[in-house]
Amino acid sequence: MSFSPDKIRNVVVLGHQGSGKTTLVESLYQVATDSPTKGSVEKGTTISDYLKEEQDRLSSIQASIVPVEYEGYRYNLIDLPGNDDFVGEIIGVTSCVKGAILVIDATSGVQQGTIKHFKMLRKKNIPTIIFVNKMDKEGIDFDALLEEIREKLGKKVAPFSYPLGHADQFDGFANCVTLNARIFDGEKCVDAPIYEDKKGTVLEYNNMVLEAVATSNDELLDKFFAGETLTKEEISQGLRKGVLDGEITPLIVGCATKTIGCHTLLHMTNEYLPSPSDLNSFEAHDQNGKEVEVLSKDEEPFSAYVFKTIVDVYAGTINILKINSGTLSLGDTIHSYELNSDFKVSNLFYLLGKKQIPVDKVGAGDICAISKVEGIKTGDTLSDPKRIITFKKPKYPTAVYFRGIEVENKKDEDKLSSVLSKIVLEDPTVEVKRNQETKQLLIGGLGNFHLSYILDKLKNTYKINTKVSKPKIVYRESIKGKAEATGRYIKQSGGSGFYGVVVMDFEPCEENKFEETVFGGSVPKQYFPAVEKGFFEALQSGLLAGFPVIGVKGTLKDGKYHPVDSNEMAFKMAAILAFKEAYMNCKPIILEPIMKVTIYVENQYIGDVISDLNTRRAKNIMMEEDGSESQKIIASIPEAEISEYSAKLKSITQGGGYFIREFEEYQEVPPNLKDKVIEENRIK
Repeated sequence: MSFSPDKIRNVVVLGHQGSGKTTLVESLYQVATDSPTKGSVEKGTTISDYLKEEQDRLSSIQASIVPVEYEGYRYNLIDLPGNDDFVGEIIGVTSCVKGAILVIDATSGVQQGTIKHFKMLRKKNIPTIIFVNKMDKEGIDFDALLEEIREKLGKKVAPFSYPLGHADQFDGFANCVTLNARIFDGEKCVDAPIYEDKKGTVLEYNNMVLEAVATSNDELLDKFFAGETLTKEEISQGLRKGVLDGEITPLIVGCATKTIGCHTLLHMTNEYLPSPSDLNSFEAHDQNGKEVEVLSKDEEPFSAYVFKTIVDVYAGTINILKINSGTLSLGDTIHSYELNSDFKVSNLFYLLGKKQIPVDKVGAGDICAISKVEGIKTGDTLSDPKRIITFKKPKYPTAVYFRGIEVENKKDEDKLSSVLSKIVLEDPTVEVKRNQETKQLLIGGLGNFHLSYILDKLKNTYKINTKVSKPKIVYRESIKGKAEATGRYIKQSGGSGFYGVVVMDFEPCEENKFEETVFGGSVPKQYFPAVEKGFFEALQSGLLAGFPVIGVKGTLKDGKYHPVDSNEMAFKMAAILAFKEAYMNCKPIILEPIMKVTIYVENQYIGDVISDLNTRRAKNIMMEEDGSESQKIIASIPEAEISEYSAKLKSITQGGGYFIREFEEYQEVPPNLKDKVIEENRIK
C-alpha cells in the first residue's frame, strides 16, 4: 500500500547504549500489528537486531528499519546503535530523516550518549519526543529525574505524562495534556481515571505544558496569563507548532518490556512529529550547480537519497533510499548522479529488519530499497533522468583506530580484498589501505569495538579467520650535516671488469636532489645518470634503522673511470658506496609523521583533554568554538602518540568526544626517544 506524504512519519529511535531502544521498537511494532508475541534482545529474536554480531553483543550495530502501519498512517521506525563507534549510522540516517524518539533509561538518568544525541538532534533541527524507559524499576524518583533532564537537556523539555503507582509499583501514567490515565492491567494498558492522590501533581504538570503552549503564540500567551482557558484545538495546534519549531520537547514515561506508554507514543509521533509534507524544500543542485527546489510531493519529479548500503551474501548490494520527491515504481528508469548513468529498477521492496517485502510503487517521503545495482553507494543521489540533481552529502568522521590485518589461511588472501571492499561500501567510516613500506594491510575504524565487529563479520559471514597487529609507524631518516665521501667500485678478475670511482658531497635540502659539478671529464657524462640512479637507490634505506631517507642533496664533484672496465653498473654502485661512507658523518636523524588532529569536545572536558594532549607531545594547540557548549581543539601530534587515542578520549569525555586526523608533515624525533625508535625498528 502506498501512502501519501502527509500519512508518513519517518522516525529515528536513539539514545545511550543499553537504554532500551530496540525493545521499544519491538513493542511499538507489537502494538501496531497487534502481534501476540514480541521479540527479545536477550534471546536474539528482535526484528531489528538480526545480525549475529548484534545478537552476540546484545547491542545494535547498524541502522535497522521497522515499518508499521497503524490507524491509517505509516511509521518508518529506524533503530540506531547507541555505541559511539557506529556514529556513521546515525549521521547517514539523520541527514534525511527529520523526526526522533530519544530513549532515556530511568535507572541511569541522563547519560553522556543521551546528551550527545540530543545536541545532535537540536543542531539538525530534528523535532524530538523523549521516552523515559524502564519506569517499572525500583527506587526511581521521577521529579528528581525530570529536574535532571531539564537541567542537562534544557527547559524546553515538557512533561506530557506523569508516572502512576503506589509503593514503588509503576503501573501506568497520567496524560498531562488530556488529563486522563493509562493503567497496566497485567497484560496491556487500559484507559482509567487518575489516582486521587496524584491529581494535584498532574495538574501542576498540566500547567507547565500549557505555559509551553502559550509561549508559542503571543495571543495564547496573553490569554494564558489572563487566566482564560485554552481550547483543545489551541492546545493541539500550539503543541504541534512548538514541537516542530524545536521550542517544545515532549517527554513521556513508560516501560518498553511491558508495552506501557507505547500506544501513547505512537499517537504522539503522529500528532507532533513532522510528516514529509511538513518539511521545507530540500537543498539540491542541478548539473550546472544551480539550486533546485525539491518538495516532498508525489507529483514532483522523482528524486531520492541513498542513506545506507547493505551487502548481503545472497541478495547482493541493497541500497536503502529516502524518496525526497515524486514516486518510484518497479521498472522505472532512473539516473545516478555519481555514476552519470541511467538504470532500470528491477527490484523494489520495503525492509522489515532483514525481511524484504516486494512493492510495486513507493511515494514521496517514504523509505524503500533497491538491489543488484552496481556502483551505487551511501550518499549517492538518484533522480528522474529528465531532472538530474544532486543532494548535499553528509560529512562522515575519518577512521582513527587502525590495525594490521592478515589471514590465518593463505588461501583466503585473494578473497579478503574483495570482502573488505564490500565492508567499505557498507560503512563510510571504515578505511582499508596497504602500506607499501611496511607491507601491512591496514584496516581502520572509529574504535576497538568497531573493528572487533568487522573482524567478527569476516569470520561469521565470510568464513575468513584473521589475526591483527599494531600498525607500524612509517618513520623517515634525514641528515642535519654535510660530508664528503669517495665511493669505489672496482672489480677485475680477467676479461671485462667493473671500475667506477666517485667523489660526492651530501648535505641537507628541502627535497631529495641530485646535481653534478664535474670538471674536466674525470667522470664521462654518459655515467651521470648511473650515479644519480645509485644515489636515489641508496636513499631508499638509511643506515640508522632502514627507513627511507628524505631531505638530502647529493652532488657529484669528481671521480675516475677506466676506458675498458667502466660501465653504468660500476658508477651506480660507487654512488651507493659513497652515500654509505658519508652517511654517519652527516649527523643523521630519525623523522616521525606528525598528524593534524581535530578533536570535538564539550567545554567541561577541555582542561582534561589538553592535559592529556601535553603528555602526547602535542604542539600548536588551538581552540575554536563548535556550538555554544563545545569546542574544536586543533593540534599537531606525533602519530606514535595517537594510535590508541580513541579509547583514551572516550574515557576522558565519558564517550562524548571524538576526533579526525590527517597527515601534516615529518619532524625530528626528540633525542631522548631516538634510540628507542631505532631499536624497535632496526632490521634484525
